[in-house]
This record gives sequence, C-alpha cells and structure tokens, in this order.
Amino acid sequence: MSRPPYLETSNLADGRHLLYFNAGPDAGRAWFADKRDLGDRVEAGQLRYDPLRDEWVAVSAGRNARPQLPVACPLCPSQGDEMTEVPAPDYDVAVFENRFPSFGGAVDETRMRSGGTLAEPGATVPEADENELEISVPATGRCEVVCFSSEHDASFVDLPPERVELVVQALAQRTADLAARGDVSQVFCFENRGVEIGVTLHHPHGQIYGYPYVTPQTRRHLEAAERHRDATGRNLFEDILAAERGGPRVVASNEHWTAFVPYAARWPFEVHLYPHERFADLAELPEEYVRSFAPLYLEVLRRFDAAFAEGKMPYMSGWHQAPVKEGRDLAWLRLEIVSIRRAAGKVKFLASSESVMGGFVNDLGPEKAAEILRNAL
Repeated sequence: MSRPPYLETSNLADGRHLLYFNAGPDAGRAWFADKRDLGDRVEAGQLRYDPLRDEWVAVSAGRNARPQLPVACPLCPSQGDEMTEVPAPDYDVAVFENRFPSFGGAVDETRMRSGGTLAEPGATVPEADENELEISVPATGRCEVVCFSSEHDASFVDLPPERVELVVQALAQRTADLAARGDVSQVFCFENRGVEIGVTLHHPHGQIYGYPYVTPQTRRHLEAAERHRDATGRNLFEDILAAERGGPRVVASNEHWTAFVPYAARWPFEVHLYPHERFADLAELPEEYVRSFAPLYLEVLRRFDAAFAEGKMPYMSGWHQAPVKEGRDLAWLRLEIVSIRRAAGKVKFLASSESVMGGFVNDLGPEKAAEILRNAL
C-alpha cells in the first residue's frame, strides 16, 4: 500500500463522521465545528431480495429529499455564516458520511471506533430462503461522499497529479477501513460527471459505497474468471490485459498502467485502466502505481473532453475491487470509465434492449472510439 495521507477526523452536527485527507501535516481543519441544526439523521431503509434476478435492491425513500442543483453548494467549504457539509474554510480532500444514504445511515455510535469502523463485526446480508418471496433486511453498510477539491468550478481533470495521488490514497484508506467494519462485503469508489448522467451537484466529488452484499456485476466477473482458470490455469484479467496491450484499442499507457477500449465495449466511449500487476483492491496498490496512475488517468480524461468540440464529456468512472471475503485470488483491480455520448450533441439512451433485457448495442464501435480518443489531443 502507498504511504498513508495526513488525516484529521471530526464529526458533523448530526453525528456523521468527517475525515480530512491533507497534503501536509498540522492543517488544523478538524478544529472547525459544524454549527448547523440538522435534526434527526436520515435512515437508509432496507434491502429487498429479488428472487427472479437473484439480486438485492436497496429501497431508500429518504434519498428522495437530497438536494438537487441548490443555490448554495453543500460541498463547498464553509464561509462565515454559510455553513456546509465541510465546516473548515478550505480543504484538500474531504470524506464524510452521506446525509442521504442508500446503505448504513444511523448506527449505534457505541460500536464505532475512530475513523468510522465497527468495534464488533456486524452481519452481512443473509442468504435468501428459497421458500420465501418477500425478503427484506436492514440496509447495513456505508455510503460516503468524497470531495476532490474545495474549488467549486473545478473538475477532476483540472486537478494536479499530486492531488490525484491524494485522492487515490484516501480511497485506499477508506477501502481498508470499510472492509474492516464487518457489515461491508464490497467497496465501490466512483465518480459521476455531467447533467446527462444525472449529476445533481456540480462540485467535483465522488462517492464510496460499502455494499453489504457482493454486487451482481462482480459476481459475474468472478464466475467468468473462475471458469477461465479451471479451463486454462490462467487469470482471465491478465489474459485480457496481455491481449489488449499494444493492440489497436489502446488509448494511453505507461510503465505501470494501460488504458484501452475493450473488444466488446458496451458504451460508445468505454475505457478500462489496468495495472500491469494484479492487486485485489486499492489498499494493496503500491506507491509507484499510485504515482504513475495520476498522469495517465488525467490524460484519459483530457482525451475524453477533447473528443468533441462541445467540450466536457459526461462520464461515469468506478473502481472494480475484490469483495472483502471472496474471490480475492482471482480479482484484478481496475478502473472503468464510460460515457453515454456517442457523437457531438448526441447521447446513447439505454432504451428497451439495454434497460429491460440487458442486451447492449454499441452505436459507435470500440475501434472507432479508441481512434477518436487517440486523436483527441
């Protein structure tokens, strides 16, 4: 794991945890108190089991009250009487519990350690009883917001490489801490950008989901990797990386990472960033991989934004990490960034085939997308 960042911990007015990840020591940000009256914390709701899809669905009515493009941004640092989710007047990277969570919400504070881990492991989602059709359990786990910069009008692509490194270090530490809770089965770190994606806050930020179950996508990936290992004795992700390196769909690469459009990409623009060695999650990523990731990822984002004259491309970006307790010998840490933009002024809508049947149709083509991105800068 890379060196830990300088960390300060605090609490918001309703008891939610706030962490400042600082570029240097003795920043003193934790001294600033949250003076707001926030009332009771929003409960996360429940998980309901879908026996037809063999999947869990989070039902969280409290999220419907979350802010949408407010006049006063809740992610900016607090200034005078204008109090926000971040009490300090500035910050490098700030992480706090989501006020409107899909998972977690209010918890027994006597079970919490410093930094937000459980002193005694909680229960993950139980196995479904096949004789029951309506199964629900409390939505345990955790949802956090990650603010990349105190500058409201910035974007991730505007960050210097040193800040990107700090963000990755913060995500790595949160991954390790959440994995230790006991009620988290998988940690997902992600960012959404652009109103076309559905973003409701423009301040540069991402989120972390500590799922109390292993997600369907990860289950399918690990099952495919297991079949591949049984058939060939090799790691599926390593074989994919070897097949793509040096091929026609590579967008950018360096000593430790390769960014490529996959052969069977679903989205008009879809780029996967693989490290050249296998790591289960961000907590295992060595410092040299963190340093080399920053400039390469920024280059990919610049290529996304330069692909069309209209500028900033909407995207979803997320880290595939191994579950906490299974598949860690098979999984391969990697970042996936996708965009629904298929041409200038046009977006790819997930219509009936994609949304109802799960059958994706790529309107652009992986090779053409890779060519556009390579020629973008």
